[in-house]
Amino acid sequence: QVQLVESGGGLVQAGGSLRLSCAVTADELRLYTMAWFRQGPGQEREFVASISKSGGTQSYRDSVKGRFTISRDNDRSTVSLQMRRLTPEDAGVYFCSAKGPIYFASDERLGSRENDYDYWGQGTQVTVSS
Repeated sequence: QVQLVESGGGLVQAGGSLRLSCAVTADELRLYTMAWFRQGPGQEREFVASISKSGGTQSYRDSVKGRFTISRDNDRSTVSLQMRRLTPEDAGVYFCSAKGPIYFASDERLGSRENDYDYWGQGTQVTVSS
């Protein structure tokens, strides 16, 4: 059973920064591809960033490239999302998600769709004031 718990959300002024964390309970986090999604008010959930099992490959939606950084610490079972130069368009509930276990590198895909991931956290709210 995999459990994900997000933290680090809050209220920030436009141009500010936040760091989100996802604490993962899993037998071996290194076997899971991880991602962050977000959902703004009245909007569908959208992909933000993903990271491979080893952490060596990341993928981002275009609007956050150069501002957000996804990272992971498999030993500490955490995944983080560093967000900089935030805008009101970045506001929403941010969700951590996981896909796995994946045993072979050839089976790994950095998906950007909700149904690419098997496990989800409850989310953490990010509010950006203009």
